[in-house]
Amino acid sequence: MNPDPRIPGRLTRRRFALALPLLGALAYLAPGGALASAPGGLVRESRVLMGTRVDIVASAQGADAHEAVRQAFAEMERLEALMSRYRADSDVGRIAAAAGRHAVPVAPEVMAVLRTARRLHRESGGAFDITVGALAGWRFEPGHEAVPTPAQIGRALRLVGMDGLVLDERAGTARLARPGMALDLGGVAKLPILHAGLRALARAGVHDALVNGGGDVLAAGSLQGRPWRVGVRDPAAPARLLGVLELQGGGVVASSGDYERGFVRAGRRLHHVLDPRTGWPTEGVHGVALRARTVDEVNGWGAALMVRGAAQAGAWHAQHPGVDALVADAGGARWLSQGMAAALKNIG
Repeated sequence: MNPDPRIPGRLTRRRFALALPLLGALAYLAPGGALASAPGGLVRESRVLMGTRVDIVASAQGADAHEAVRQAFAEMERLEALMSRYRADSDVGRIAAAAGRHAVPVAPEVMAVLRTARRLHRESGGAFDITVGALAGWRFEPGHEAVPTPAQIGRALRLVGMDGLVLDERAGTARLARPGMALDLGGVAKLPILHAGLRALARAGVHDALVNGGGDVLAAGSLQGRPWRVGVRDPAAPARLLGVLELQGGGVVASSGDYERGFVRAGRRLHHVLDPRTGWPTEGVHGVALRARTVDEVNGWGAALMVRGAAQAGAWHAQHPGVDALVADAGGARWLSQGMAAALKNIG
């Protein structure tokens, strides 16, 4: 969910993001893709949540936007505290501590994410699996990189398997069947948390807003009457934008890739998206960008597609025709759905 809090400096590092919001023009981009300023009539604030930088841009018209933004961040911080794997007092931490012993009561928001993860596991043919939390020997923070031994990976893989996650929705509890099992909700919790922030803004009267969390961008309404614009980087050449996607009246652009947290060891790129079948970082897919109207349509599928491989992109899209998709492989080839090819506009 977020980097290991024992590692210093985690709040200051800016990670590369495949998708990034554009406020009117590239002049609003600071080095690394951070939002440098916002046009008049907008309120902008950034904080570090879930191990990445989260930006909110909100309309200052018709509501106390500053207070609305404060409420949105408070709601996202509340949910992060429930779902972080690095907090012993989180629901996820308590589930791991009780693994193999007893069920743990969880908040409704956590149960909803766990239910989504179970569905994604089934629909992805096992490519998406939150029990990869047992593969705890991997470390990806700069200066603290670690690769577990093959023996350590083999032992941890015996604890990976969604059959070991037992949910009792009537009782509101979750249980991990075997001692040593653990959950990692990083691939499925961030979008719902960002969406909760967007809903908090709406409850406070702000209906034109954008929330960006490390390359996952959610929007509501418009940017002063114009569509929100999200730039999509070329995963093979991060300094270059492939084009711009527009979000009019709401929508989401979700991205995943091997560029977010990783390092090179012995000529191999090692990164935080782990293949639950091997215990190693995925290979073959460099980055994924998905655009849809709702979070549910894309949540978790970026990581799942990285596990499944670029060759499966067309078959997956045939089952999800409402999602615009871009999948870039490590060799530089890009697969775009027809909708993505049509939606991706030139910079201008």
